[in-house]
Amino acid sequence: MSTPHRPLAAAIWMTGSIAAFTSMAIATRQINGAHDTFEILAYRSVIGWVLVLGIALAMGQAGRIRRDRVRSHLVRNVFHFTGQSLWFWAITLIPLAQVFALEFTSPIWVILLSPLFLGERLTRRKLLAAGLGFAGILIVARPDFTALETGVLAAAGAAVFFAVTNLMTKALTTDGEAIVSILFWLTLIQACFGTIAMAADGAVTLPTLATLPWLALIGVAGITAHLCLTTALSLAPASTVVPVDFARLPIIAAIGALVYAEPVEPSLFLGAALIFLGIWLNLRQRVAIATG
Repeated sequence: MSTPHRPLAAAIWMTGSIAAFTSMAIATRQINGAHDTFEILAYRSVIGWVLVLGIALAMGQAGRIRRDRVRSHLVRNVFHFTGQSLWFWAITLIPLAQVFALEFTSPIWVILLSPLFLGERLTRRKLLAAGLGFAGILIVARPDFTALETGVLAAAGAAVFFAVTNLMTKALTTDGEAIVSILFWLTLIQACFGTIAMAADGAVTLPTLATLPWLALIGVAGITAHLCLTTALSLAPASTVVPVDFARLPIIAAIGALVYAEPVEPSLFLGAALIFLGIWLNLRQRVAIATG
C-alpha cells in the first residue's frame, strides 16, 4: 500500500476499533446482573485466548510467542486486569458516554507517568496538556467531593491503570516483543486472574444460552479492538489516529440516549473537548520534535 493511502487505511482500521469498543460496552450492559465483573473478564479472556492461539497457529506465528519475558507480562497484566475490572464495573454504574470520556484521559496519565517508566522529560506543553485534561475530567465527572460517585472513580481509575499498561506495552514492543506474543500472554494471564477472582466468592454463574452470545461478542470485540488499534498506529501517526478514536464518544452517547435513555448533557462534550485539546497539544509537540 502506498504512503498517501496509509492515513485512510488507518482510519478504516480505527472504524473497526470503534465498533469493537462500542460492541463490548453494549454487550456488557446487556448482561449486567446476570454475570459479575470477574465472570465477564474470565469468560472474555478464555474466548480471546482461544482466538489468539488459533489465529497464531493458522498464520504460522506461534513461534513468535516468547517465554523469556513472562515476568514482564505478568506485571503488565496485573495493571491491565485491574483497569479492565474497573472499566467493566463502571459501565454498569454510570452512563456509557461518561465512562468513555473518562477513559480518554489515559493519554494524560501517560504524559505524567512517562518520566517514571520511560525516563521522558516533562515539558511546559506536556504540563499544559495535563492541566487541560484534568479540567476536562472535572467538567465530565462534576465530582461532589463530599460524596464521590463510585462509577466515576472506577472509570477514572481505569484510565490510570490503562496508562501504566500502555507504557509497559511500549517498553515491550521497543524490546522487540511481537504483538501476537503480547496478546497471547494478555489473554492467558487475564483468564487465570479472572478465574481466580470469580471463584473467590464461591458463587460462579455459568454462561447460559441467553448470555453466551454476549460473552462471545465481548471476547471477539476485545481482541478485535486491540488488533485494529495497534494496526492503525502502525499505519499512521498517533496525531492522525487519536482524533478518529474520539468518534467513539458521540457514537456511544447516541446509543446510550436511544437504547438506555441515558441523559446527554453539553458539559460532557465540553469536558471531552478539553481532554482532546490536551492530548492534541502533546501529539503536536511530538510531531514537531520528530520532523524538526
